[in-house]
Amino acid sequence: MIRMKPEQWQQVIDVNLSGVFYASQEFIKQAIKSHNAGCIVNIASVVGQIGNPGQANYASAKAGVIGLTKSNAKEFGSRGIRVNAVCPGYIRTPMTANLDESFLDEMITHIPLGRLGEPEEVAGTVRFLALDPAAQYMTGHCYDVDGGIAIGV
Repeated sequence: MIRMKPEQWQQVIDVNLSGVFYASQEFIKQAIKSHNAGCIVNIASVVGQIGNPGQANYASAKAGVIGLTKSNAKEFGSRGIRVNAVCPGYIRTPMTANLDESFLDEMITHIPLGRLGEPEEVAGTVRFLALDPAAQYMTGHCYDVDGGIAIGV
């Protein structure tokens, strides 16, 4: 954090928090204007819950997404708008492919399920929250797709 340049901080906040804010704001305006219920599924991160060394900007942005999710769920639930978030842990993506293999091996020791997650596991959770009839009474929550890393080993 002490070496982070202000523009590094701001870029991550702009993309990961402000982007979610503006997209949510526009969706909610349109849903209210058209008198339609709706559903927002934000993508946060387990890092927004537990922090991560060297990622103060990212962790803060994702924690902000969690707060925004809960606030919007409370504010717009009466309009039939459900708002939830998915909090992925370490998922097998191009981003994790660039991480040092020894770092990943160490990280996996902290994941109770003992492996990285797959993109399809995150996508399936998003799909469930957005489309499944069983999710119609679910709002204001963050669903971890993290192999248990947030609960520790």
